[in-house]
Amino acid sequence: MALAPALVLLLLAAARPAAAAWDLRELRCGFSADCECGFEPDPRGLECDLAVNLVGQPLVRQQVMKGVREFLENRNPVKPLVMSFHGSTGTGKTYVSSMLVRYLFKGGLQSPYVHQFSPIVHFPHAEQVEQYKENLKRWIQGNLTNCGRSAFLFDEMEKMHPGLMDVIIPFLGPSWVVYGSNYRKAIFIFISNTGGEQINEIMLDLWHARKDREEISLQDLKPAISKAAVENPQSGFWKAGIINDRLIDFVVPFLPLKRHHVKQCVISELVQQGFGVRPDVVQEVADSIPYFPEEEKIFSSTGCKTVASRISLFL
Repeated sequence: MALAPALVLLLLAAARPAAAAWDLRELRCGFSADCECGFEPDPRGLECDLAVNLVGQPLVRQQVMKGVREFLENRNPVKPLVMSFHGSTGTGKTYVSSMLVRYLFKGGLQSPYVHQFSPIVHFPHAEQVEQYKENLKRWIQGNLTNCGRSAFLFDEMEKMHPGLMDVIIPFLGPSWVVYGSNYRKAIFIFISNTGGEQINEIMLDLWHARKDREEISLQDLKPAISKAAVENPQSGFWKAGIINDRLIDFVVPFLPLKRHHVKQCVISELVQQGFGVRPDVVQEVADSIPYFPEEEKIFSSTGCKTVASRISLFL
């Protein structure tokens, strides 16, 4: 006969003299599907921050808020929330992922329930993929057993070794419940430059057709992103089945930024650094950034990524 969670905790506490030093609330998370583990969502704050500080990304605001609201409104979701951020360098993918967890978890990226993975840091050697698979599976399962309300951020998916993502597919579906933990309350975010080239090409075509970015729909971009992800043998999505099995709930495209968006980034950075708005600096920084295509120079080649480091050159 299974022991009640409360009785298990009492037995564990009695068995160890040092039990007073344990965080019993954290231990309880391993047995309860209702433990929130620092999960303090503020969707209104997130929506406001996205509207004020995220430059030139109407689809991102739309998709992220739709995903978050639907997930929060469902007290018993059928699967984890899975989002995939796609776009070229400097368009705000990492910025939005950190903002998202800041408005969902106490402590944001510093929360013990928010876990970040980088292929360069955590999975650097191709010949050790099998070991990485085992480590990754244990790490995710262990953390979800500790707290079902956990978030996992996978950065630079385009550099992830093909096949490595196979081990996390079972965690993304609707039936992975182990040891009493509700894994379906977890959040997975994949961040990738994959599809960025295709997004840029489509955006250039739409610009030539005089279509404003506010008019662009997800369906204008999603097929090209999905195709690029599954057909690139260097991508972490290649043959992983995450896309083909429709385990991603929200594909979020990040659009290339134009010159006036870059200027907005410069103004924001100047204010943040305490310099106030300096029109001359704004113009000089924006002019110093490369744009494409070569003839028309419509979109920033690096988005807003290098804005902060360039400001000091013109003060």
